[in-house]
Amino acid sequence: MKLAVIGTGYVGLVSGTCFADSGNDVTCVDIDEQKVAQLREGNIPIYEPGLEPIFKRCRREERLSFTTDMDRAVREADIVFLCLPTPPGGDGQADLSAVMTVAGQLGPLLDDYTVIVNKSTVPVGTANRVRKAVGQQADEELFDVVSNPEFLREGAAVDDFMKPERVVIGTDSDRAADLMTTLYEPFVRSGNPIIVMDPRSSELTKYAANAMLATKITFMNEIANICERVGANVDNVRRGIGTDSRIGKRFLFAGIGYGGSCFPKDVQAIHHTASEHGYDFKIVDSVMKVNESQKTSIVRKMENYFGTADFSGKTFGMWGLSFKPETDDIREAPALYIAEELVKQGAKLLAYDPEAIGTFKQATSQQVLDNTTFVHKQEEALDNIDALVICTEWNEFRRPTVDNFNDVMKQPVIFDGRNLYDLERARKAGITYISVGRPRINESELATSE
Repeated sequence: MKLAVIGTGYVGLVSGTCFADSGNDVTCVDIDEQKVAQLREGNIPIYEPGLEPIFKRCRREERLSFTTDMDRAVREADIVFLCLPTPPGGDGQADLSAVMTVAGQLGPLLDDYTVIVNKSTVPVGTANRVRKAVGQQADEELFDVVSNPEFLREGAAVDDFMKPERVVIGTDSDRAADLMTTLYEPFVRSGNPIIVMDPRSSELTKYAANAMLATKITFMNEIANICERVGANVDNVRRGIGTDSRIGKRFLFAGIGYGGSCFPKDVQAIHHTASEHGYDFKIVDSVMKVNESQKTSIVRKMENYFGTADFSGKTFGMWGLSFKPETDDIREAPALYIAEELVKQGAKLLAYDPEAIGTFKQATSQQVLDNTTFVHKQEEALDNIDALVICTEWNEFRRPTVDNFNDVMKQPVIFDGRNLYDLERARKAGITYISVGRPRINESELATSE
């Protein structure tokens, strides 16, 4: 098929590349001329494992192209994917201005039957709004609008796209459903389902999925907070409940909260949708409040350990700036909030991340930039610091095992927001190790400051 992908952000670029790899001719459209030029030169503006070799192969075989000319791309396409940003507004509602602007431009470009697909995460009812916008300038027989939410995890997006657990297609049109099913059949040869449903249910499915996952994460963080107060170990609790098939093992790891481009805005959006329709979504409201406080909970532990909220004269190392490993995305990353608080309380920072230093610099405040030295080796972030703060669970942070910290730090004090290390090894290593929902190591030293 011939596909047009409008928007070359995270979803658009991954989707367009993977569709091209399955044999389709894909034209990706963006209004950013510099970005289009960069992509044409073979430079990918995001970090996503596994994307680059597929991208280069599809470019070499001329199945993937980039342009600023939306007219031509849409006129030649069988299916047009809208992969446009829908950031949260001040009230939490998704901002549909980009989606609706493009939808208003599509009508005059439709010469033959075309399926228009909302790939962006959009509120319930958006398919109908897009249909009305396109229909103002095009015969209704020339197009159908489909909701096709993405379920891509940053850091594993290529695998998720190539081997989806399910494909959700929201449409009331048999013709559109058949075309979309044909497009996706190569990706579900192992038997995973293509689920066709009405557009409103499809739109709500994406929000419901992310709200459920965010709730699981937040629930375990609440359990971790209880564990710290009663002397239990959240790792043991996780293993104890994760073996229950009704609960499952995934998304049960305690830490310093969720971030990223999806969970925060999608949880806000489903909460806003509920409010618009007169329903008080109490669980989701609590999830947002707990997650907000969890992001900086490690700072409270640092204040407790040092016996003060004044960190003037102290330097802290930070490992991890992205909201999760295997991505350079720092949107709503706990590290952003932790760095802000530590700097406001007088601290200097030595910060390291394998991929996200550049994006972090663009997103943080000038005050943080003025008080942070960004280093390019993880061991450099340990140089003459008062304590190390771990914010992201990059695998390479596991390699300097706890046995090594005594050799490289002037005082081996670790505040681990991602529970990377084994408690018994930390105890034997003789370091001070404070994690999330687990017993503190080196209690005698802690006792003198509490």
